[in-house]
Amino acid sequence: MKISMNNLCKLAFLLLLFCGQSALAQNQVPALPDNENILLTVFLKHDQSMNNDQRGELLAATGFNQSFPPEGVEIVDHYVMMGIGQVIVMRMPPELLRRVNVAIERGAWGAYETEFYITYDLAEARRAQAQ
Repeated sequence: MKISMNNLCKLAFLLLLFCGQSALAQNQVPALPDNENILLTVFLKHDQSMNNDQRGELLAATGFNQSFPPEGVEIVDHYVMMGIGQVIVMRMPPELLRRVNVAIERGAWGAYETEFYITYDLAEARRAQAQ
């Protein structure tokens, strides 16, 4: 499932709106632990028509490793998920979302199919609620 940038922004807004309302109902637990950043999970799904060497050559040619992640974006987790590809969780101010999208479009397309998911840390909210 591919999500357009416009739909991704709408989804992020609805998620933040929903989490914000839920937070008010649950002892004022903030929707975002630091009230500034969002989390974004990106799936880089392997194009199985090429092997890792070919994929690496394509990523080198596009300069992906030099442009990703953009400045100001923190990689929280980066996993290889067997049978899927790579799963990257990033923390960033919402205004950097477009830079992440452009870096992936320019650097990873062709080597990967991509999926983006706005994410939030429920464990952090649970810890805050338990206090």
